[in-house]
Amino acid sequence: MTEKDLSYEQAGVNIAEGNEFVKDIGQIIKRSWRTGVMNDLGGFAGFFDLKACGFKDPILLSATDGVGTKIELARSTNIYGGLGMDLVAMCVNDLIVHGGQPLFFLDYLASGKLDRHNHLAIVESMVGGCREAGCALIGGETAEMPGVYDDDKFDLAGFCVGAVERSEQMPANIKPGDVILGVSSSGFHSNGYSLIRHAIAEKNIDIDEKINSTESLAEALMRPTTIYVQPTMDCLDRKLAKGFAHITGGGIIENLPRILPSHLAASIDRNLIKQPDVVAHFLDACPLNLEEAYRTFNMGIGFCVICHPDQMGAIAAAYAAHGHECYPIGDVTSRKDDQALQMDLG
Repeated sequence: MTEKDLSYEQAGVNIAEGNEFVKDIGQIIKRSWRTGVMNDLGGFAGFFDLKACGFKDPILLSATDGVGTKIELARSTNIYGGLGMDLVAMCVNDLIVHGGQPLFFLDYLASGKLDRHNHLAIVESMVGGCREAGCALIGGETAEMPGVYDDDKFDLAGFCVGAVERSEQMPANIKPGDVILGVSSSGFHSNGYSLIRHAIAEKNIDIDEKINSTESLAEALMRPTTIYVQPTMDCLDRKLAKGFAHITGGGIIENLPRILPSHLAASIDRNLIKQPDVVAHFLDACPLNLEEAYRTFNMGIGFCVICHPDQMGAIAAAYAAHGHECYPIGDVTSRKDDQALQMDLG
């Protein structure tokens, strides 16, 4: 190459470094593989054998999501280890709402400049999330995009595919009098971080302050999103529940009504909702209008289950077996005045 010749590396893309990163993650990714994975790494596409999983009349489900501006808090705190689990959780928790069993996952990591150390931590976390959710990480894309992102900036997107038997789609047969159970969240999960970051700056909140015996506020804010797959699959296998809702952006106010028939409403008693320490601490430091808080954050409830009252105990036990508190927060009623959710925010 002469002095006048240009190279991809001069343009900001280091192919050799990218290839080394692929080698770094190769064996790590395989830890997530499950029955149905057909291909080795390095092909143009990932292969998955649906028949090997025992489905008889399956419908495929897909979900895609990111982790939002929680990425920016990760950069400022240098806490990257949970972002991959966040990414998986945001996708698989959506799939299971409809009765889907997560099967395989793909990721997209785009950055201004590859950071092998921190990006490897993200992939390792992703594999951990896939293992917990029972789905295989079978492919992805790592892209260096100088000019689109600054060197230290990056973004993540995840894509999950699952399946459900045609006769077992959810929700199903929700009626007035059914109970709504809330399942505890680990904290803010992956939503509302633009407001959180804005509040930290505007209110001069000390994120290094200890909020419990082991965690600073920064560490608590970076807790990974809870993955609810295993107890939810247990409830589905035992036909205990009628419906589920993943409480993400929009909070209970916007997400719970999405699974209700048009003639039904959810009546929620917010006084029953238990807030994790990080949520309570943040709201003490940055008081918000209640409607704003419940429309932005999960407020302590990361997942909801709708069931007949007779099934409450069995469902609560299923989630408790995986470390998640599950308790009544309301019930299903007939809809009046086109209000899909009734909750006193006065």
